[in-house]
Amino acid sequence: MESADADAFRAELDALIGRPPGGSGFSEGPDPVNQPMIRHWAAAFEDANPVYTDPEAAARSRFGAIVAPPMMLQTWTMPSPVITGIAERGGAPTESEGDSIMTVFERRGFTGTLAVGSEFEIERHLRLGERISATNIVESISEEKATRLGPGHFCTWLTTYTDEAGEVVGRQRFRILKFAPGSA
Repeated sequence: MESADADAFRAELDALIGRPPGGSGFSEGPDPVNQPMIRHWAAAFEDANPVYTDPEAAARSRFGAIVAPPMMLQTWTMPSPVITGIAERGGAPTESEGDSIMTVFERRGFTGTLAVGSEFEIERHLRLGERISATNIVESISEEKATRLGPGHFCTWLTTYTDEAGEVVGRQRFRILKFAPGSA
């Protein structure tokens, strides 16, 4: 990439920081925290902690009632996927409008995507009946890096999860590598 072109691309990337990675950046959970989803999660992960599924044991615990496993935090704000047209949206499970962080990279040939990390900060356990919302922003985009997959940029977005009162219940940093396949 020519220096002026590289500078223009970097400016385009810098303009994404602090903005949603795509769409509005806000999502409301389609369902409240509920026992059937908790039960399925606990079964899938073979997590036998009784505070997730046994009302009597949970009542005797420090929580006083059933709570959701902390790592379910993202689950409560995931919309039902729209399957029709998913290939045309590059695998995105929902429709979005306008440019996203993905389309900005893809126009420049960075069409590969690799999830490289996810970090959670849990403020408190969620209780049955709570409704959770999420706000996403692009937190950082690295300078171009040489990787074995091809040149690319590490992108991190921050999701902040809140309850109905606006209280932060947790955060997630999700990091991907957007790279130019076959250019290594």
